[in-house]
Amino acid sequence: MTDKIQTAVLENEIARITVLSIGCSIQDWRVHGRPVVLGYADVEAYRTNPCVMGSIVGRIANRTAGASFELDGKRWPLPANDGPNHIHGGPGGLAWQNWTLHQNSATSVALTLRSEHLDQGYPGCVDFEVQLTLDGTALTWVMTGKPDRETPINLAQHVYFNLAGTGNVLDHKVQIGANYVTPTDQALIPTGEKLQVGNSRFDFRHVQTLSEADPENLGYDLNFVLDKSNSPSAQVSSPDGMTLKLWTDQPGLQFYTAKHLSRRGVPIQGANHDPDCGFCLEAQSFPNSINQPGFGSIVYSPDNPYLQRTTIEIAPTD
Repeated sequence: MTDKIQTAVLENEIARITVLSIGCSIQDWRVHGRPVVLGYADVEAYRTNPCVMGSIVGRIANRTAGASFELDGKRWPLPANDGPNHIHGGPGGLAWQNWTLHQNSATSVALTLRSEHLDQGYPGCVDFEVQLTLDGTALTWVMTGKPDRETPINLAQHVYFNLAGTGNVLDHKVQIGANYVTPTDQALIPTGEKLQVGNSRFDFRHVQTLSEADPENLGYDLNFVLDKSNSPSAQVSSPDGMTLKLWTDQPGLQFYTAKHLSRRGVPIQGANHDPDCGFCLEAQSFPNSINQPGFGSIVYSPDNPYLQRTTIEIAPTD
């Protein structure tokens, strides 16, 4: 029998966020009644969730080249679910598993999951926990992973935002605090280089709309190397001033403008699930870090557990 999907609502006088146990997913997020994320009306749609809408992805978010990695002299094969490569933790990764949900208060929820040894091919048993806390107009994810042996971990939230609530997001203004990106090959696997954003369509150091930055509408699906700063790592605003700000302790931010989004289920409130109708800001370590030593280690252990803290604030501009 399939485990029932649990639901929790985080709510105050400004914001209302619906959280699902399946995939630790954000189904709905409203600010003063306006929907600002894309979601499915039927919670059962999240069992398949082909666009990974709203969920926590892992154990390794993003792409792993060749669907394998080496650890302590042993090659670990992973399921290939993106051509010859592995993406977002595999076809049965964390985004498609039913977490245990504990609502702590009207504005706080904790979700836990034990990922057993060889889950999706990964070594070790890992106890994951995601704490979600709503404070005013800001939602904070605190994600932890406690493994019983060395194993790679790189989690990310995969929420699709649309600050206007409907239509495409090409008129949204974007700013990202990054002087470099990690360029990719045709399969979107990073080459291992870091490329300066100056004089390119990847330069969001100064505010511009997506249509201004990318007049050919090629779209974005690329990791930005975040500057270390107390300022928000990214800011996005709709034409009428609904503004998102993101802070994170992660080194990278995958910016995805949903070029491959398509309608796979009934949307909440009739929102558009079409190309260019949402964007993702996925705070994480660099893609394919496990196969790129120059990107920094994502291997964690009992003495060095995984931790990520990311905050997203959404509110009208004053």
